[in-house]
Amino acid sequence: MRMQERDEHRWSRLMTGAQAGNESDYRQLLNELADVTERFLRSRFGNHHFIEDCVQEALIAIHQARHTYDPKRPFRPWFFAIIRNKTIDFLRQQRTREKAFDHFQREQEVLGQPGSQHYSRGDFDEGQLLELLHEQHKEVLVLTKVIGFSIAETAKKLGISESAVKVRVHRAIGKLRKLLAKDEL
Repeated sequence: MRMQERDEHRWSRLMTGAQAGNESDYRQLLNELADVTERFLRSRFGNHHFIEDCVQEALIAIHQARHTYDPKRPFRPWFFAIIRNKTIDFLRQQRTREKAFDHFQREQEVLGQPGSQHYSRGDFDEGQLLELLHEQHKEVLVLTKVIGFSIAETAKKLGISESAVKVRVHRAIGKLRKLLAKDEL
């Protein structure tokens, strides 16, 4: 029996056990699938930083879709369809974030030029509150809350520590709260 066929039978048996509530089968299945997923993605994309995130996204999707697996059908196509779809979703999300970040950087360059004025649809009717923030606070707020970068991603982009990002976000939100409270008076 070929290795793929052995994996197919074992994974199908483990998933069936997991669906029946066997925690040790489920734990073993997820451990094996994590290794296979990582090797599969690394063979396609190389040793990139996003591989671990893709593996985690795939495992979460498998967990959420485990009830959809039909033991009468082959396991591998079900499994690899989830990996493929989650990887595509993740890469699209990363590309969207990168485009948003590039747009933000271009916007900051335009705003930084003397005599230039730039209006975007994200401007606030309440007097453009973000413009009242210190540049450092505005930058982390836009990256984390508007664009959606994680704390770690923002820290890496800005070349600062994760705790510095957290402090800046906290202070920016506090300042915005104060500004909004002042407007309500």
